[in-house]
Amino acid sequence: MSQTRPNIRRIVIFVLLAAIAVAIASLTIGREIYGSKEHTLLSFAIINLAGYLFFIFMPVELAFIYYLNTSLNITLLNVIAIGTAVFSQIIDYYIGRSFSKQIIDQLIGRQRYEKAESEIRKYGNISIFVFNLLPLSSPVILLAAGMLKHRLREVLVYSLAGLLVKYLLMTAIF
Repeated sequence: MSQTRPNIRRIVIFVLLAAIAVAIASLTIGREIYGSKEHTLLSFAIINLAGYLFFIFMPVELAFIYYLNTSLNITLLNVIAIGTAVFSQIIDYYIGRSFSKQIIDQLIGRQRYEKAESEIRKYGNISIFVFNLLPLSSPVILLAAGMLKHRLREVLVYSLAGLLVKYLLMTAIF
């Protein structure tokens, strides 16, 4: 019975976080799409900021590609994408430093955290760079880096480098 209780709690937390993600997307990008309103940098900033928090799973790369095809300034879009991502990842890092493993286990599950932790232990800063370069779960890797008390300066440098390359490549391709 005690094993099913944490599983039920994790499912409830996941459903709640998914509902939050859907609400954020609906209130920003959904309103703009269906309301035929002009796309704004603020709505993109909200989506990107929320999408890089470890407890909300959103395809921020798809939102970025969507907003690239609007009339928004591409340079500002990139600055906002990278800035909000770094800001959210700093929050993820400090959550990792501040909360116990038991609380984080309930939010994301031990397996996801342990995988991110093993990547950091095995590959160090390169894993932070790669997870930010590719559409992988970079918020979880930053959470794990915080839990491991990895140096914040290194985390930020490698995270920023990966994000810069990713967003510049997406801008060039799309």
